[in-house]
Amino acid sequence: MAVAVGSVEQLCREARQASRALARTPTGVKDAALEAIAAALEERLVEILEANEHDMQAGREAEIGDALLDRLKLDEGRVRAIAAAVRQIAALGDPVGEVIDGQRLPNGLDVRKVRVPLGVVAVVYEARPNVTIDATALCLKSGNAIVLRGSSTARNSNDALARIAADAAVLAGLPDGCVSLVAGGGREELSELATQRETIDLIIPRGGESLKEALQAVATVPVIYAASGNCHVYVDAAAELQAALSIVLNAKLQRPGVCNAAETLLVHEAVAERFVPMAAAALSEAGVTLRADPRALELAVPAAGALAEPAAEEDWHTEYLGPTLAVRVVSSLAEALEHIDRYGSGHSEAIVTRDTAAARAFQLGVDAACVYVNASTRFTDGGEFGMGAEIGNSTQKLHARGPIGLRELCTFKYLVEGDGHVRA
Repeated sequence: MAVAVGSVEQLCREARQASRALARTPTGVKDAALEAIAAALEERLVEILEANEHDMQAGREAEIGDALLDRLKLDEGRVRAIAAAVRQIAALGDPVGEVIDGQRLPNGLDVRKVRVPLGVVAVVYEARPNVTIDATALCLKSGNAIVLRGSSTARNSNDALARIAADAAVLAGLPDGCVSLVAGGGREELSELATQRETIDLIIPRGGESLKEALQAVATVPVIYAASGNCHVYVDAAAELQAALSIVLNAKLQRPGVCNAAETLLVHEAVAERFVPMAAAALSEAGVTLRADPRALELAVPAAGALAEPAAEEDWHTEYLGPTLAVRVVSSLAEALEHIDRYGSGHSEAIVTRDTAAARAFQLGVDAACVYVNASTRFTDGGEFGMGAEIGNSTQKLHARGPIGLRELCTFKYLVEGDGHVRA
């Protein structure tokens, strides 16, 4: 496997060369390579866990926090789940060559719009070694070469995973250079990678706002930002309150340190006196601090005690990625929509209601990649959506939105066939 120790430019040129061969690689060969990667992950489990423990120990010493440590951690269950996701991707249909549209023109020309790989995709990510494999499997299946650049926090884990994947893929028949890892986690490598316009077709960053800002400052390569998630759950006047409680607890607690976890709870005033105390009791019992507006705070304090605090303006903007939840009582659905429009990040938003008209108004009124009715925001995930895995969740509107899977890693071209046609 290519690992950049000197020239990132050379590594990217090798990836470009590999991408030309990958674009023509039959589906069966790609699928066999993914199966080989999955098997290698399971066979070399001890090696992976030992590398990860080095990163975990360094993270604990650096006091990076529980949320980041949870993202960083690998255990046998997580590695086997990563391998299972690779097999799920292998079992999906190959997007390359799919006919999106086609017609015979009045002049007799046959025109087909077909899906093709982007070419070389660079993925930049922080403290999540599973992304090394998820991104690799998605790119290889969609006929793209991949250049990985992880963070220094996960250096040992990423190196082990990328080497295992690259070795298995090449032995299974994919070209050398199809999987590359940029060594180090410094801004110098990031800047060099982000300016390889001749060889890289797309960069996908998966991380916090600081990574996004760093790329925006230097990137000359097209970027799809797999951005942060300031996600909301709105409990409507017509909500079934026990269902609402289950959804709120799942959205906040099932895995707090991820981008599709809820960060703000909005409650209609018609049900606030009943719902806020029950939610506050359950959330505080789970150790969640509530940052509440005056109406919500008055209702929450008797149940949550010291874990209920007054909210400041910055709380509505914050992606906590931990055991803190902002809470606000609103007077109407319109006020909830206004709040989400002002503070939301366009990631995932949810309404809990039995009112069909309110649900429809929420779906039409919220500008986000994923909009839920009576379901947790935690479902925004490529695996949950049947994509096998994802590289990230885009909050942009061009070229991809929501989970970035196989089809989002393709572009298209027009194939035009004639019989001696010339234009008059």
